[in-house]
Amino acid sequence: MPTVASGKVLVTGANGYIAVWVVKTLLEQGYSVRGTVRSESKAAHLRETFKSYGDKLEIVIVEDITKEGAFDEAVKGVDAIEHTASPFHFRAVEPDELIVPAVHGTTGILKSAQKYGTSVKRVVITSSCAAVLTPTTEPRVFSEADWNEASIQEVKEKGRDAAGPAKYRASKTLAEKAAWEFYEQNKANLQWDLVVLNPPFVFGPVIHAVDAPENLNESARDYYYNVVKGKLDNESLANVGSSYVDVRDLALAHALALTKAEVANERIIVSAGPWKWQDFVTVAHKWDSKLPAGNTSYDASKAVHLIRYSPEKEQRLLGIKFKTLEETTKDTLEDFKARGWL
Repeated sequence: MPTVASGKVLVTGANGYIAVWVVKTLLEQGYSVRGTVRSESKAAHLRETFKSYGDKLEIVIVEDITKEGAFDEAVKGVDAIEHTASPFHFRAVEPDELIVPAVHGTTGILKSAQKYGTSVKRVVITSSCAAVLTPTTEPRVFSEADWNEASIQEVKEKGRDAAGPAKYRASKTLAEKAAWEFYEQNKANLQWDLVVLNPPFVFGPVIHAVDAPENLNESARDYYYNVVKGKLDNESLANVGSSYVDVRDLALAHALALTKAEVANERIIVSAGPWKWQDFVTVAHKWDSKLPAGNTSYDASKAVHLIRYSPEKEQRLLGIKFKTLEETTKDTLEDFKARGWL
């Protein structure tokens, strides 16, 4: 299948935590970028951040990604699409607050690409390990063959009474399923292929517009309060965790997904490995002894990681040398310090 080593790339939700790094990485690699944002006020920071690239960056307004034809104009004249726009938070009351924009935004951009994306060769969608994992009480390794049916079921049964994370996970799972379904039904008439990237928790420095720690995106805000402010108790520090990827490595994965023929029509987990909160706290305290030491009796070698992800496919297809937990922590804390948040 065709690859996209140059040209113009559409990045949706371009002012988001992950998306700004995707924009930066693509511009650095010589691509032109058309970014979508919901309002003119969200465009100003992007224009300022990337002003040295001049007209290589174009910003367009898509106010509501759930509207029929929302992306019809945005897809015209681009060679590839990176669809990152989707809500990420655990505060929804009604599940549809998350599910509708996630699913309609994803199917909407694919429909627009089918109708009007006459030069599009590849579409890359940012899904999530939320669409892969099933909550478990026994250690388990998940792969790209796994789907999170449990969260969909919980939302079906409990509706607004489902847990916040279940609503979010269901939204990501249903959106990704809808993307593959659309592709399978229409691929005979499409001139582009589909790649889906599934990251776990995403950490690392912030370059999107944010004025205070409480306004950080979900994962960075958790990181700030748990690592810098010592919000968690010792038991949680030692036992609560997941897997992670540095936001800069995930952005690189988005760029690599455009240039490699062999990733066509693949679902790829992009994970650097497992962690407990105390792992980050330990590294942060070493970096600055004024930061909390956390649970000093924690032994990383004895930590039980219930959810791990197989790295095999990512290593074979993308081969990223992931940033270590230490690198991510140091760079994140330096960013916080530069903002006066430490």
